Amino acid sequence: MDLAELGWDAGWETLFSPHRPGGLEPARVVHEDKLSYVVVGATGDRPAIITGRLRHLCPRDQDLPKVGDWVGVRPVPGEAKGVIEALLARRSQIARKITGRGSEAQIVVTNVDVAFVVQAMDATFNARRLERFLVMVLEGGVKPVVVLNKLDLCKAPRRMISEAEAVSGGAPVLPVCAKTAKGTGQLREILGPGSTAVFIGTSGVGKSSLINRLVGGTLQPTLEVRDSDSKGRHATTWREIIPVPSGGLVIDTPGMREFHLWSADLGLDTAFPDITGLAAGCRFRDCTHGAEPGCAVRAALESGGLAPGRYESFRKLQAELAELERGRVEQDRRVRSSRPKTSARQTLPEDDGGDDVGDDE
Repeated sequence: MDLAELGWDAGWETLFSPHRPGGLEPARVVHEDKLSYVVVGATGDRPAIITGRLRHLCPRDQDLPKVGDWVGVRPVPGEAKGVIEALLARRSQIARKITGRGSEAQIVVTNVDVAFVVQAMDATFNARRLERFLVMVLEGGVKPVVVLNKLDLCKAPRRMISEAEAVSGGAPVLPVCAKTAKGTGQLREILGPGSTAVFIGTSGVGKSSLINRLVGGTLQPTLEVRDSDSKGRHATTWREIIPVPSGGLVIDTPGMREFHLWSADLGLDTAFPDITGLAAGCRFRDCTHGAEPGCAVRAALESGGLAPGRYESFRKLQAELAELERGRVEQDRRVRSSRPKTSARQTLPEDDGGDDVGDDE
């Protein structure tokens, strides 16, 4: 397979060039199951595992190879498998907090260009949830596109589109119907050759159905939603990179019943440009838009220039992120203290490429 079809470009080649003299080949992770992987490179796909040395250099799960990552693979002579020995720095990533695990992050996907944030045009549409997804997509350095699916089921599409546009932060809002294919051509236009898109959203919004439309077949399993509450059942239980015949790659993700923020700096401001613009008029530069005097955001809220729901959502996310930042600082401190102390003369043991692989079982 041509590496360019997988998203390879001059920038990736520059990053990878130090690994070529050692015999490594570039490949992209298309499937991950704990520490077992499937990677695709110029010679096709192959199963792969990571070396013990690389695992040692990645103390946190979020540092290990994930779907979308570019890695350096050493082919195993005489076998159709490989060993991952290097991981290239990520250009982008979408992450969420692991439920019930303090401040640990779960990497959803890496090195994607576009995130199709999907919501259904039915009773499950939720503007506050949409804001949350947009914050994390923007924070990860990914361009968001809001996709409103199931247009055929919506009796007041214009109203729902307006609600989505009000919280989209300027991201495109595309009403589509996977069942009839109406509007799906817009997705193909956004997804160009060499680019990678990910579909994210809760169960039942039609992510897999939209991907099936793009690829022209039934590659992803789908399940009907429950008539009683319009809630979906999980159809996708793992992530996979899928080539689109017209060009580009798409990644489906499991439906996210919960989406806890992991971090957000630029993402929060970018997802709420209306509040960011108002904040420029606050008396204090570090105004939190709570009880401080001279707050332009509060003034807009009181005068009706800012919707209460929009303000309350911003404040809730702001508080959640502040708490996460405190937890992340503590987690980083623990990671640093757990690392073995080595002198300047000590080096990591040489990797013989075999015996230390799989010693984690």
